[in-house]
Amino acid sequence: MRNLTLGRTDITVSDWCLGTMTFGNQTPQEDAHRQLDMALDAGLNFLDTAEMYPVNPVSAETVGRSEEVIGNWVKASGKRDNYVIATKVSGDNPGWVRGGKGYDGAVIKEAVEGSLKRLQSDVIDLYQMHWPMRGSYMFRQNWTYDPSKQNRAETMDHMMDVLTSLGDLVKEGKLRAIGMSNESAWGMTQWTRLAEENGLPRMASVQNEYSLMCRLYDTDMAEVAVNEDITLLSFSPLACGLLTGKYQGGKVPEGSRMSIGPEMGGRMTPRTLPVTQVYIDLAEKHGLDPAHMAMAWQRSRPFPISAIFGATTSDQLAHLLQGKDLELSQEVIDDISAAHRANPMPY
Repeated sequence: MRNLTLGRTDITVSDWCLGTMTFGNQTPQEDAHRQLDMALDAGLNFLDTAEMYPVNPVSAETVGRSEEVIGNWVKASGKRDNYVIATKVSGDNPGWVRGGKGYDGAVIKEAVEGSLKRLQSDVIDLYQMHWPMRGSYMFRQNWTYDPSKQNRAETMDHMMDVLTSLGDLVKEGKLRAIGMSNESAWGMTQWTRLAEENGLPRMASVQNEYSLMCRLYDTDMAEVAVNEDITLLSFSPLACGLLTGKYQGGKVPEGSRMSIGPEMGGRMTPRTLPVTQVYIDLAEKHGLDPAHMAMAWQRSRPFPISAIFGATTSDQLAHLLQGKDLELSQEVIDDISAAHRANPMPY
């Protein structure tokens, strides 16, 4: 396990981050608490959640439950300071949170109070906007993305309103740092520019999808990350379990993400399983577990990453943690690069 500094803050996080989006749904509280202990014992000090979690499915009835599960662990363990806790405010949604209303400065202040109460904490270490209010090309929307209807002036006003509210919350000691999620290169540069010009909190991180199968981040976003000191919190580094190999051969394990949503958030295409097999075969060639290889690859990239991974069960977590210190050889990295060039972006 490595440690890294989150953006330009003084917050140090592990380069693996425990994702909690199944806590309180697929993962019952007892197992979730076991996972929090196991991750901490393994050297992780970073966990990620959101007010809308758990997922698979998301529903208005379960919103906030993952934060509550974490809060109950915080109260029972007394180990609040052992974790850097990140959570998120929801953007526009189908009605799961606040009747579908997204966020502005006023909503953020309300949402922070709700998250603090559920987390049973006085402070949130990293507070993120779950997706931009102007829209996003993430979650397969890149294939038909059309920003032409965006209004720049309205976007700038919205960003200033949000940053001002976040600045107030930082001054009050309720937030330590802020970040975005599902954001673009243009968006991140505007957030950082406005913050610097107006003495407001600066985005420390961006949480975007990034894996061997999904590499939109590799160009413009990577350049932003390096030049603006933005840490990537990569979600779905195992491609929602595809890179473990558990879905190969048409298998759909009971209780798995595919058993709940066969389209896997748009990830299942005619190319998906064949390309997955390329990486599974590559791992086998080098004597590696495919999930361990996929996670270790994240720390080989030329920009800072803390990879957010989730485990439905503590047994799955135990297996993943066996690879926490794996460093890939240059030969493996070169083979991965060749595989990507031959099999780019299957979804």
